[in-house]
Amino acid sequence: MRTLYPEIEPYQTHEFSREKLIDGRQHRIYVEECGNPEGIPVIFLHGGPGSGCRPQHRRYFDPKKYRIILFDQRGCGRSTPTGELENNSTDYLIADMEHIRQSLEIRQWLLFGGSWGATLALCYAREHPDQVLSMILRGTFLGRAQDIDWVYAEGGASRLFPEQWQQLVAALPGSQKQRPLQAYFDKLTDEDEAVQLAAAQTLNAWEGTIVMLRDHEFQPDLTQMPGPLAHSRIQLHYALNHCFIDERPILSSVAQMQDIPTIVIHGRYDLVCPLQQSWELKQAWPQVDLRIVPLAGHAAGEPGLIDALITASDEMVEVLT
Repeated sequence: MRTLYPEIEPYQTHEFSREKLIDGRQHRIYVEECGNPEGIPVIFLHGGPGSGCRPQHRRYFDPKKYRIILFDQRGCGRSTPTGELENNSTDYLIADMEHIRQSLEIRQWLLFGGSWGATLALCYAREHPDQVLSMILRGTFLGRAQDIDWVYAEGGASRLFPEQWQQLVAALPGSQKQRPLQAYFDKLTDEDEAVQLAAAQTLNAWEGTIVMLRDHEFQPDLTQMPGPLAHSRIQLHYALNHCFIDERPILSSVAQMQDIPTIVIHGRYDLVCPLQQSWELKQAWPQVDLRIVPLAGHAAGEPGLIDALITASDEMVEVLT
């Protein structure tokens, strides 16, 4: 089993200013570069939406072979304003990625993303296929209504974790128990900060439950940036808007990406983004190299998924050099 590469620190960080908001504030995007400045450019796309990057994310790549680029998406992690929803959509994130690529003078790069990060990678690739060397995706999330409902509506993951689902919806009126997404978003944007934080903590407890296959191997760290409030607010903002891709479903757009070498890795027992989503992507795009990891769930920190992801990133070095 392959394990993460040793810990490394960025050799350079950036803060890119983007457009101003109505109140005069400005989106600022945090970016860091690690590894070999002359190596294969790879951009790490974190999940969520809303999760932010962590030091572990630098370690899926051979630092001697890769120029590793991490960025915190709008409102996430070290990007500011924290938790901001204005001008925060998939198209804005794609534009941010292009700004980063051009600013760092990168002609083409590898896209590496899991869960929502895989969604963003696919959406970027269909818009800018000529700028993509290859993709490594984990736990594909297609962003459709049924994919969102699996997590946030009764009848999906709730059937596997009925006691935790009951805790999630216990305080809601009967009419909101089956589909609590809007009710929780209302709480996250309430004027009372105590209401906001309580809702975020309850949501994080639910998500932390379904992300784990074997809890002795992975525990979500809710103390890291961003805090649970910013994370949940952005995540539900995207979920309620069907990830802003309703008009252009991913499976109908694979023709634009079919020449991009792509490895898709999925845990057999992923309960956040069920394997069916990667399977449907494979059916629509037969050239995809789909690798199913047995006895693995959703979390990239599980040993089986670490092994598969690092194997893929090492293989891509051989393909691209």
